[in-house]
Amino acid sequence: MPVGAKEFINHLFGPVSYTVFGVFAFFLMLATYRTWTKPVVFFILNSLIVIFFALSWSDPNFNKIVTKPDNIPIVALIFIILFFMWLSFRQAAINDERMENGMPPLEAVEKHERVLVWPDLVFIEFLSAIIFMVVLIIWSVGIGAPLEEPANPTKTPNPSKAPWYFLGLQEMLVYFDPWIAGVVLPSFIITGLMIIPYCDKNPKGAGYYTFKDRKFVISMFLFGFMVLWIMLIFMGTFLRGPNWNFFGPYEYWDVHKAPVLNNINLSEYFWIHLLGVGIPTNPLVSELPGIFLILAYFIITPGILMFIPVFKRLYSNMGFLRYSLIIFHFLVMMSLPIKMILRWTLNLKYIIAIPTFNI
Repeated sequence: MPVGAKEFINHLFGPVSYTVFGVFAFFLMLATYRTWTKPVVFFILNSLIVIFFALSWSDPNFNKIVTKPDNIPIVALIFIILFFMWLSFRQAAINDERMENGMPPLEAVEKHERVLVWPDLVFIEFLSAIIFMVVLIIWSVGIGAPLEEPANPTKTPNPSKAPWYFLGLQEMLVYFDPWIAGVVLPSFIITGLMIIPYCDKNPKGAGYYTFKDRKFVISMFLFGFMVLWIMLIFMGTFLRGPNWNFFGPYEYWDVHKAPVLNNINLSEYFWIHLLGVGIPTNPLVSELPGIFLILAYFIITPGILMFIPVFKRLYSNMGFLRYSLIIFHFLVMMSLPIKMILRWTLNLKYIIAIPTFNI
């Protein structure tokens, strides 16, 4: 890998460009799902990823982070996610094309083909269990378990990372107070998944793969899963180093790298930098700009979204109550990438900063 290419990739994997490019790639994936799911195109894309890993293998910093025993499953997760995304969207693309031509989906044609639990399904599950057992045994013998010494309060690992499935949650703790990142946002994930079947009563897409008939709901779910969870896991695994600083894929994890100072609240921007006066002592007065901004975000934004055809159709199909529930969860979900961008670009820490209560 040429040095210039490494520097460009390190810059590309900076926090802002990584997030913006990831969001752009996500929506491009949805818009072109009928193209990239073609077997030839998908094979080329996977080949490019394999070539990228092959060219980067000789770099000591890249090799060290990728071959770390803790991170090997995450490297495998990249290809597993890509495969199952391709499999589901490929079947959706085929069905959407069939239904546009007046033909039923494949599931309706193949519903007469049944597989018996015994012996067919049990036999397949038995073979799968044996294969996975062999893989795990070879894995455990060939790769040492990443065990460390017993917990020592005088020696804290740097960086101290949560298990991979909690890295998304640990990343959210950087931008929100613990009560929001650890309680409120995960609760909205659960309630959001619970209200989808009650708010979106569109009968299309039940029992067969499709994207055209359920674009908004599928896009909203995948945005939360792919962008706000999987991308955060990759970020916490490969790009977060000592002192929880950002490092490029080829950058040395220097423990002496100075952390970025991100501790400016919205009240400081408004009263000191904009008006040139001191911050009022009364917290309710000093945080009025943040309170107004939060209320405007959740009250005015749903009305503004009504001018977009997708949300206008959503409102006509769901009604006021169900539309309000969906849009409220949608805005809560979008608050995470918005706060991340504000943190990286404006060093904004809190929008509302009241003692014992920060947003």
